[in-house]
Amino acid sequence: MTNQNDARILKLQEQVEIKKAKLKKIKGFRPVTNCNLEFEGKRFNLNALVTRVQVVEIMVKLNVLLMSAKELKLEEEYLIGGYKLEEWLSDLQGRLDILSRVEEEKKLKAMEAKLTELLSNDKRIELELNEMEDLLG
Repeated sequence: MTNQNDARILKLQEQVEIKKAKLKKIKGFRPVTNCNLEFEGKRFNLNALVTRVQVVEIMVKLNVLLMSAKELKLEEEYLIGGYKLEEWLSDLQGRLDILSRVEEEKKLKAMEAKLTELLSNDKRIELELNEMEDLLG
């Protein structure tokens, strides 16, 4: 017999699993550039950018340059490291997507652990026994 809280917890765990499955379907980052951006006197390896703040800051600055280049009708000629600004922005968006996915996965993992912790002892035992039965099949 499942108490009301256990039923809610199990439903939330299902939702977490659905979100985790959706995150796994997100395709990996396929850069267009060489991921080594020399900008404002610094070199940035896009794969080494570890915070959203870093990526967003660079994206905003490059977008300002892109808007200016478009206004001057020079966006095809204005290259950084041999790549167009749109290509850098595309790769930075890909990196941002990865960072967002990793952040979301961490949140889901923490939520999953907390939900398991909240289950009643009887329900946890029941689930573990079911799992063992499935393994012995």
